[in-house]
Amino acid sequence: MELFFNPFDNLLCILLGISFTVWFTLLLVFIIVPAIFGVSFGIRRLYMKTLLKVFEWATLRIERGAKEKNHHFSCIYLDSAPEFEMSDIFYFARRGVESIMDDEVTKRFSAEELESWNLLTRSNYNFHYISLRLTVLWGLGLLIRYGFLLPLRVTLAFTGVGLLVFLTSVIGLLPNGRMKNFLSEKVHLMCYRICVRALTAIITYHDSENKPKNGGLCVANHTSPIDVIILASDGCYAMVGQIHGGLMGVIQKSMVKACPHIWFERSEVKDRHLVAKRLSDHVEDKSKLPILIFPEGTCINNTSVMMFKKGSFEIGATVYPVAIKYDPRFGDAFWNSSKFGMVNYLLRMMSSWAIVCSVWYLPPMSREEGEDAVQFANRVKAAIARQGGLVDLLWDGGLKRAKVKDTFKEEQQKLYSKMLTGGVKRLNVDKN
Repeated sequence: MELFFNPFDNLLCILLGISFTVWFTLLLVFIIVPAIFGVSFGIRRLYMKTLLKVFEWATLRIERGAKEKNHHFSCIYLDSAPEFEMSDIFYFARRGVESIMDDEVTKRFSAEELESWNLLTRSNYNFHYISLRLTVLWGLGLLIRYGFLLPLRVTLAFTGVGLLVFLTSVIGLLPNGRMKNFLSEKVHLMCYRICVRALTAIITYHDSENKPKNGGLCVANHTSPIDVIILASDGCYAMVGQIHGGLMGVIQKSMVKACPHIWFERSEVKDRHLVAKRLSDHVEDKSKLPILIFPEGTCINNTSVMMFKKGSFEIGATVYPVAIKYDPRFGDAFWNSSKFGMVNYLLRMMSSWAIVCSVWYLPPMSREEGEDAVQFANRVKAAIARQGGLVDLLWDGGLKRAKVKDTFKEEQQKLYSKMLTGGVKRLNVDKN
């Protein structure tokens, strides 16, 4: 039997081999190696400036198109002068209900509103139909994000996570000592920096002299699961969390071999005394990394800071506050866990233009004499809100999934009762 070889098949294999070689060479030279040494060529910041120019042009085009449409609609309205219909009141009724529901709490659990369009249909479904040029630009952006950026970022994410699991497992075989700690810190930093590049994250760190030190607590506002990557790419931390299964469980098991992270079983999480004991034991050892904690306990949309749980402020450690503020123009980092699963959320992040944020390291804070844990937590929260330009709220972020506690209802009922009582007295006085 004769075998026939098509020369085009060989040519296709050669071209594919060259493409993959060039692809991974570019990844190695421009992304992975700079991540290892913590350097940047400035490509991401140039990319950010270019995007801002494009967004400015798109905004001007949208404003011009909106004016033309409004003029066109006003002419139609004057010519036709439609009569009032009963169904017209539904719009106003709906707007009234929305205004009542749009309180200072519930709007913190939805995406932040943008003043201008960032060429993502997830932020506005109508803008790209205003003009042909805007539609073409939106289509080009769609091609770039899903055809080039998404495959690149997925490759980097798998590279970073794969290296983290493999290298921390290898380091875990070494005996405890300075060399193991040194290698663990270098590996964690390298892998997190690769993961940061998988999001095209452009981060500006301020006041690095206040970075958390060993034996302390790093406390930050919480917007997204990627908050961990944002902070850990600039310094090493001991993580705190519940033990998971699947891929996350594999990552946790490998990480704890190289570094003393604090993982809890599901049955242990609700035991406040056990959690406090584990945290206290960790911070008492000044050779161990600072613990990274998000006291809100849930993700808030980066417009405010909500109530800090008091548990982490009861152990008496030095607290290093950190404020994180994202720029939503390039991509909304907020994770609405009630609407999107983790995989869906990460795909949305990797198909955004970029993740741009600022991180401020605030001076360390300690509990003052006569100050209880709640007051200390509120003081730290106020400092973070002030530095990050966020609204300082007293409400519990747990309202994202739970109903308002009965204690809050009772307080409002008492306040209303006092108002009624005071009103009756005033009326009596007026009658006399």
